[in-house]
Amino acid sequence: MRKKVVISMLAVAALMFAGCSGKKEAETEKKTDKVIKVASHIPSTVEVVELAGKNIEPGYKVELVQVNDNIQYNELLLNKEIDANFAQHEPFMQKFNEEKNGNLVVVQKIYNAKVGFYSKNYQEIKDLPEGAKIALPSDVSNEGRALAILADAGLIQLKDGVGFNGTIKDVVGNPKKLEWVSVDLLNLAEAYNEKDIAMVYNYPTYIAKIGLTPKDAILLEKKVDDRFAISLVAREDNKDSDKIKALKKAMTSDKVRELLETKYSETLVPAF
Repeated sequence: MRKKVVISMLAVAALMFAGCSGKKEAETEKKTDKVIKVASHIPSTVEVVELAGKNIEPGYKVELVQVNDNIQYNELLLNKEIDANFAQHEPFMQKFNEEKNGNLVVVQKIYNAKVGFYSKNYQEIKDLPEGAKIALPSDVSNEGRALAILADAGLIQLKDGVGFNGTIKDVVGNPKKLEWVSVDLLNLAEAYNEKDIAMVYNYPTYIAKIGLTPKDAILLEKKVDDRFAISLVAREDNKDSDKIKALKKAMTSDKVRELLETKYSETLVPAF
């Protein structure tokens, strides 16, 4: 009888322990679910994420995952290792989805960067010589944007209707016989100093590495397509979650707008 009582007490204790353990695990899981992991990489996007983290609603914590290239932030998001990223525009994201069978979606457009072309040797477009080499980004989405800027300036003519989706193959008019040099987006700033490159397409963040700003551009984008706004991106399965809603609210706050309109007014324009 005494042996049965001891066994019963041990069983009750085991159940109580299991209950407590389960409660602690649930509490830990609930607490962890309030952590929002966001990948980013360049100064302006990183600073927006950090500022959003300081002003997000109580209970949530934004954890910055800093990456060094234009591949990791989408791979991490697709593999559910992070909750969102803030580093790209919609056409770049769509290209990733096509190549990787991804389900990434734009949650909120945050800012439009002032993009354009820079030249070390020429001050005006009319000074570009025949056969000048032009450095373009190697990814399709940014290449199309760069060509659209050149077409808008009258330097080239693109096939009717291609707009920002054009490629070098869509160039049907090239009176100056410009030559194209395809360069990875992250390496375009270095191409500026190459002696045989006449003009380089670039984003203000990258060109800042060599001390330049949009004021130094020989040609700036005039027709801004909002699809190219740098955006908060999540996945189809978590875009409507409370975490992403809280992050979106924090990233479109007055504090973030103030940051963009003051510190970064020379290089970008808020898109919200």
